[in-house]
Amino acid sequence: MIKPLNVLFLCTHNAARSIMAEAVLNHLGGHRFRAYSAGTQARADHRPHPLTLEVLRAASVSTDGLRSKSWTEFSAADAPAMDLVVTVCDMAAGESCPVWPGHPATAHWSYPDPSKAAGDVEQQREAFRQTLHALHQRLELLVQLPLSGVDRLVLQSEARRLGQKTP
Repeated sequence: MIKPLNVLFLCTHNAARSIMAEAVLNHLGGHRFRAYSAGTQARADHRPHPLTLEVLRAASVSTDGLRSKSWTEFSAADAPAMDLVVTVCDMAAGESCPVWPGHPATAHWSYPDPSKAAGDVEQQREAFRQTLHALHQRLELLVQLPLSGVDRLVLQSEARRLGQKTP
């Protein structure tokens, strides 16, 4: 059996987009992927945004074990070695990232922050649904890639190509 590709999704607070990406890739990726998420400034209470959890559950995606984490957890020597690190918000993409053990492939996939959506609760919920849908589409493409035996540069190229597509 081939070891799964470890993918880390980064965002500023690790409360919405990166948490969604972690949950969806673990849902879609089967034994081929193991997803994680973290933030540059993780939430102090370690709780994902409530609407993040709500829309994931409504989509039948497990929310077990999801929590807001700092990216320092994944830059430590005993952290799982990542094969791919993807920023999913523009603020995190612009920050100086730690040096990741193993020097993984990197990519940036830009999504608006659904937690900043204006309007009533239903309009905010819809922003979270739209973000989840866009992430789901892109992650479906990722899991369909023929990744067995690819090297870091090919993985990086493919992940960055996916970031150029409009989901």
